[in-house]
Amino acid sequence: MQTTTRKFIDCREFPSDSKCSLTISGTEPEVLKAATEHAVSSHGHSPGPKLEEALRASLRNEKQ
Repeated sequence: MQTTTRKFIDCREFPSDSKCSLTISGTEPEVLKAATEHAVSSHGHSPGPKLEEALRASLRNEKQ
């Protein structure tokens, strides 16, 4: 049985005034969607290709 590699992104890796400590994990599409929504609603980023590109570059593989 082949499993999908889970990904995660951790807000602590990004400097911010709010000192956000949220970590999001799941499949790549799930994490990108949730991280984009979080970046826009909680950190004031503008949605779009540049944000998604930056988030995708920040994804890490979750240890099995």
